[in-house]
This record gives sequence, structure tokens and C-alpha cells, in this order.
Amino acid sequence: MFFYGTLCHLPLLELVLEGETYRARPARLTGYRVSWVKDQPFPTIEADAGASAEGLLVEGLTEMAKARLDFYEGGFDYALKDVVVTPDDGAEQVAAKVYFPTPGLWTPAAPWSLSDWVAGWGDVTLEAGQEVMSYFGDVSPEVVAQRFAMIRTRAASRVRARASTTPTTLRAAFGAGDIDIHASHRPYSRFFTLDEQDLSFRRYSGEMGETVNRAAFVGGDAVIVLPFDPVRDNVMLVEQFRIGPHMRGDPHPWTLEPIAGRIDAGETPQDSAHREAQEEAGLKLDRLLPLPHHYPSPGSNTEYFYTYVALCDLPDAAAGIGGVANEAEDIRSHVIPFERLMDLVNSGEAACGPLVLCALWLSLNRDDLRAGS
Repeated sequence: MFFYGTLCHLPLLELVLEGETYRARPARLTGYRVSWVKDQPFPTIEADAGASAEGLLVEGLTEMAKARLDFYEGGFDYALKDVVVTPDDGAEQVAAKVYFPTPGLWTPAAPWSLSDWVAGWGDVTLEAGQEVMSYFGDVSPEVVAQRFAMIRTRAASRVRARASTTPTTLRAAFGAGDIDIHASHRPYSRFFTLDEQDLSFRRYSGEMGETVNRAAFVGGDAVIVLPFDPVRDNVMLVEQFRIGPHMRGDPHPWTLEPIAGRIDAGETPQDSAHREAQEEAGLKLDRLLPLPHHYPSPGSNTEYFYTYVALCDLPDAAAGIGGVANEAEDIRSHVIPFERLMDLVNSGEAACGPLVLCALWLSLNRDDLRAGS
């Protein structure tokens, strides 16, 4: 088989093959060029008589190895085609197979660079690849493709978590080496996942504790934004139906919240804040003021919130209806005075934790923000 894109990255190839044996050497496929897909973090290949696609010739693959490769690529409208490639070592040409995308599926952009992809997307793709291959033999490649956006979002969250530099001045400096994982299970996986582990962790006495079973709701990192106009002293809240209060039995499961949303893979939290404000409320933000970022419910939930108050222009006419139609969003925005926000918090009508946090932070810093405006 000949690979021209992300599977030329040996750590990813080895993850997909999981111990299967193979031989690999550089090679090229003449008459084709490889390009980034427009607005996507992966390449496409297309015929070009004057070009030559560099890549990796992989030989000696077992039937299991081929099945694992088909699973990894098969749900994304790729199909194998026969080609002849030229090894870079001067050996004779070799008949091989290549995964080609369905014609017209992708729009080519700039010339592909494997090194640029590794620098920008390698870690996230390896994380996502682990979850993808965990489904091998359990679900179809098409189902994995349908779930892949959230798989990649969860992967990006894990990469951000590993890069965390939060201090340990009061809490114990325990880490991953103080946890023994004996078994892992994933009893549910769709838009979110539910993961279980049988594990033991170090006790404050210094000894390892007994093995216990723990489960967590696994989502992606999210951004939280409360828009604030320091000149008019207005804030913007959004209102929408929420499944959590509905499933709890709340008779009024339409909640008042800050603007919020998942941080897509490849986005910074700040990029996500600006995008979500535009999608949910058609709002252009100015300066983002970071609040303490945090886990809202660490006992059972992996979600991590990047939280901001955003300075912006909020006339009364900024309120309206928004949301992304293909995500079934129906979001109403409200522009209200700050004092009205505090009344809603005190009455319990604003019962969303991140909104309460933003409101209390703003109550402490509002006078300085208004004076500086």
C-alpha cells in the first residue's frame, strides 16, 4: 500500500496497525499531486501529469493489518485503487494500492506539508486515532465517521489537559504515576461518551488504595462568554431549551445562560469565544477578560470551562433569535441592565452555574471596567 498523507506519520501508522508487522520505505507516485483540503487538517490527492506525490510504500501487511487500515480510512468515502509507485531507493517499480477520496468530495488548497501537519495536528490526531481504533470490530467505519468531529474535539481537550500548568501549592502534587488503571470500559458512545475504569489511586498516607470502579461523562472543553457593555451597563444572556433540566424533571427546561459552546479541534478558546458569539447572537466581541477557568463538576464530568467576560457594544436592538440551524439550535438573546442580571441570580431564575460565576465576577470588577470605558 502507498500512503501520501497522515499515515506517513509513523506513530499514527503504528497506532492503527497495533503491533502488526510491516516494511516501509519512501516512494513516489508520478502523475499525482497532494494538497491540503480546504478548511480541513488533512490532505487529498488528484491527478496532475506534471506532478509527483511523495509518500510511504508499506509492504508485508497481513490481512488483519489491511482490515485495520480499511476501518481507519473506510468511513470517510475513501476507496482503494491500483497504482504503480517508484521507491526512492532506486528499486524497481511496485504495484500498490492507494486510498483515493470520492471524486469531488474535497476542495484542494495549498500544497500538502507532512511536517506542518505533524506540528499543528499530530498530537490531536494520535489522541483521536486511539479512540477511533478502540471501536474496531464493534461499530462500522461509517458510524465512526459520523462521530469523528466529537472524537477529535475530545482528543483536543486531552491534549490541552496534558499541557496544563496549574499550580500545586496547596493540593497534593500527585500525578498520573499515582494512579493504577486495571481495566477500562466504554459502555456508551455517541455525541458524548461514558467511560468507566477500575482503578486505584494513592492515598494521603502514601499507600495505594483499594481498586474501585469510577465512571465519567466525557465531553469536550467549552468556552463561556458573558458579553458586557461598560458604557450602557448592559449584559447579554441567551436562552434555550436544555436537555439536562428536562431529564431532571424541571418544569421549565429553558435556561438563561452566557454564550457557550464546544471548542473545536484546532481552535483556541479565544477563537471559539468569538465564533460562538457570532453564531448564537450575531455579536462582535471586543476585549476578552479571562475569569478562572475550571471544572464545573469534577466528580463525574471531564468538561473544562474557559470562561470570559467580553467587552462589547450592546444596544437594546442587539437582542434577537440566533443559533446554527443544522445543529437544531434555537437561541433567544436578551440585553438587560446589570442590576437585572443580579436580580435574576438572587431569585434563582438564572440557575446556570457559569452565569452565576460570571455575574459575581462582574459585580466585583464592574466599577473599574465602567470607569475605564
